[in-house]
Parts: sequence; structure tokens; C-alpha cells
Amino acid sequence: MSDERVIDEIAAARTAALAAIADAGSSGALAGMEPRFFGKTSDFGRIRSRLGQLDAELRKDAGRALHEARGEVESALEARRAELETAERRARLEAERLDLTEVVADRPLRGHYHLVSQAHRRLEDVFVGMGFTVAEGPEVETEWFNFKALNFADDHPARDMQDTIYVDLGEPGSTLLRTHTSPVQMRTMLAQDPPIYVVCPGRTFRRDTADATHMPVFHQIEGLVVDRGITFADLAGTLDEFVKAFFGAERTTRLRPSYFPFTEPSAEFDISDPTTRSGWLELGGCGMVHPNVLAAGGIDPEEWTGFAFGFGTDRMGKIFHGVDDLRALWTNDVRFLRQF
Repeated sequence: MSDERVIDEIAAARTAALAAIADAGSSGALAGMEPRFFGKTSDFGRIRSRLGQLDAELRKDAGRALHEARGEVESALEARRAELETAERRARLEAERLDLTEVVADRPLRGHYHLVSQAHRRLEDVFVGMGFTVAEGPEVETEWFNFKALNFADDHPARDMQDTIYVDLGEPGSTLLRTHTSPVQMRTMLAQDPPIYVVCPGRTFRRDTADATHMPVFHQIEGLVVDRGITFADLAGTLDEFVKAFFGAERTTRLRPSYFPFTEPSAEFDISDPTTRSGWLELGGCGMVHPNVLAAGGIDPEEWTGFAFGFGTDRMGKIFHGVDDLRALWTNDVRFLRQF
């Protein structure tokens, strides 16, 4: 092609580029065209490389025509890109659209509390009905509240890393995720004078391997009574009354000697259960509050006595509803949960 026809060549390149842009079906395809329009080997690139060979007058006219043609193609490219991206965004949103129209059926579908929440609320209702109040405390605790104030020896196995989850806060070993809700009992004793009748529900953490009866994150509810003249008989009577209120009047309880650092004497308490081989099912631990624990809470053990007890809320829900595997409570399988 002769130099005199360079203007026609620019017009042809412009027309071809505009046609290709108009035919582009996606923003991705359009992005792939840019080197074809403006690269060194493109029509515009080859024409630009030849401008220096033209005479001055023709070079001036060709340069102006090339600049205008490139500008028009760039504008068309941006306009088409915006158009395609808008269409693609609209199509994507339409594909992801959810129909949130409320369906009014003969019997509207309603959610309900999770099994653990049901057990939690029912336990609170029973104990409040027995004259207790509800106390809560932080899940991230100090070593003093979780162990030291509760009469745990410095070398007690429960302090070990394989049992307790320590938090990187303050001095090493000084802060942890509480392993029980007993620290709330200590905080209550420090915050108020006896008589004290509280239950302390909440979430707790231990390095347990998940199985049919254990989870590393679980819920507890503990009770604390501090008053004048409190005896072990009061503890036994309170637990028996609670079990009958929660599980039914046909249930009975028994206490077996045990050991806990924060109570003395200590016991495990069982409830009658005809489904077990022995006829009994272990429910939790209990005992008379240790004098050292009362003293740490600012209460004179010569004047006041008390008892404490505790058990797993998750396990209570499991037992109450006859669930075999504790892990089923946490899989969030709707087919399982809607049964309760």
C-alpha cells in the first residue's frame, strides 16, 4: 500500500476495531482484544511505525487521523466494557438471588431453642423456683479464681497444659479459659455477704477429645449455698428435690464418697436410671465448701458453712431427651434438632 493511502488504512483499522468491540460477548473477551488494537504489531502500531517515513505534510495529516481513530476506539472500548460488566453483574446477582417471600402456611414453621438452651433454661427455672438466683462471670479467667482460690494445689494435674487451655495474656500461666464455672462462686462470695444461694451456668473449656460423652467446649451449671447451720443433709435434700423437679418424682438420688479440692467432704451424686445396668447414672459432683475456699472468698468458716454442686448442662439435655451421643448436639443437623 502506497504512502498516499495511509489515511484509508487508518480508517479501515478503526472500522475493524469498532466492529470487533461491538461483537465482543464478555468483558473477558474484550480485555483480550486490547493488544490487537494498540500493541506494536496491531494495525495502529504498524501505521505508527511508518509515520516517520512520510513527507512532512502527509505525516501531519496521518498523525492527526491516527490519534483521532485511536481515541474513538478507546472510547468505544470503555463504553462496551462498562456495558458488558453491568450486564454480567446483573446476571450474577439474578443467579444468586434468594426468594425471601414469606410463605404463610396452614401451620407456620417456627424455630425453637436448641437442646442445650432448653436444658439451660429449664435448669434455671427449677433452681429459681427453689429460691436460688443466677450469677454469671467471665469465660477468660485468672489462675487465682480458677485454681488457687478454690484450693487447688500448685502441682494439681488439672493445671497441666494437657487439661487447661492457657491464654497468651499477662504472665505465662496466669490467664486461661475457665475449666469450670466455680470461679463464679468465688466472685459471688467476694461480691456479697452471706447468706448466698446462687446457681452459676455458663460455657467452659478443657482439652478433651470429642467423644460420645465429652466435648472440649461444654456447658456447666454449679450451685453454691452459704448460710449459718448448713449441713450435708441440706445438700442431699436439695439435690433430691432438684432431681425430682427436673426428671420426675419417680427418680431418686444417692451420694458416693469422692474428692474435690474445693469441697470437704466431697461426693458424686447419682440418679436412678432403669436403662442402665446398675440402675444408677452419675450426674455430677458435690460437697461441703472447703473452709479454705470460704476464707479465700472473705467468709469466716467458723461462722458460716455451705455446700456446692455442679454438673454438665449439655449432659443434662442429653439424658433428659435420651440422646446417645453428645456430639449429636453440635452437628446442627436439622433432621436431628427438629425432633426436640
